[in-house]
Amino acid sequence: MRNLRILSAGLFIVLIAASVPGWSSDQKDNVSAIGNRKVAHRSMISEEKEITIGKRYAQEIDRSARIIKDPVINEYVNRVAQNVARNSDLKIPLTVKVIDSPDINAFALPGGFLYVNTGLLKAADEEDQLAGVMAHEIAHVAARHWASQMTKQTILQYAMLPLIFTPMSAAVYYGVMEAYMNGVPLAFLKFTRNDEAEADFLGIQYMYKASYDPNAYVAFFGKIVQEQRSSPGSVPTIFADHPPTGNRIIKAEKEIETLLPKRDEYLVSTSEFNDVKTRLATVMTLRRKLDKAEGGPTLRKRAPTTSTTNPNGQPAGSQKPEDDKPPVLQRRD
Repeated sequence: MRNLRILSAGLFIVLIAASVPGWSSDQKDNVSAIGNRKVAHRSMISEEKEITIGKRYAQEIDRSARIIKDPVINEYVNRVAQNVARNSDLKIPLTVKVIDSPDINAFALPGGFLYVNTGLLKAADEEDQLAGVMAHEIAHVAARHWASQMTKQTILQYAMLPLIFTPMSAAVYYGVMEAYMNGVPLAFLKFTRNDEAEADFLGIQYMYKASYDPNAYVAFFGKIVQEQRSSPGSVPTIFADHPPTGNRIIKAEKEIETLLPKRDEYLVSTSEFNDVKTRLATVMTLRRKLDKAEGGPTLRKRAPTTSTTNPNGQPAGSQKPEDDKPPVLQRRD
């Protein structure tokens, strides 16, 4: 019983520690220290293991999703994302890909694998709105929200298992956790409201550090709200679980006003933004035509008749050239 109490207390401490980020409040608010501060939440999962798991998920997505292969579009989106990543607290490499999907969405897998939907590119009015959504996703990775969440879920799962009554070494716990982690479906990789709020908080800082106006992120919220009002039930998947409510917008605006020094100029759009959107429209139109051509009906050549005579009683192949001419009406006497 004594061992059980010690083990339960240990798990409770680990659970609480996993909920606490690895930074102090002054570091979190210090924009000038971005890149040198620790914002990652504590976790039982190493960064190396997180990257390995994320890579497995990424391989599944690459096999099932329609990845845009256009080098110009990919290079542009990757460059914008890498600019934000360089001005963030991210400690691992970022891999960026574009998915052919109309949903206004972007999502980041554990280990730094970022996917951007074509629907987001089309919906963004300026480059800073695109950068804002990607900054939010990069913040999830920098704070290691996924690893922290999986740690807490795993510990809670242990608490309900009979196995909890038997003392186990740390190595055994890690082995059980790894087996559980590898079975987590991608559909369940959702974050809590606190994680989403923190991703907003960090994301606007990363935007600011990368010379983008963080108010563009809030403006994009407004655009989504307006779209929902005009077409109820059309909330994009990126906001389905954590919609841009009034409180969330007000909180973001307050953080921008109190935390970030005002600048005379911001990077709104590069000269490539509109060119890339135009190119994307062309690529998507061509892809739809190809899909229609591949999936549409095809004309088959009629097989030659096997009969040896034609309707006029002549052997097949013995028609005269004039027989192929259309009939001519003759005047009746």
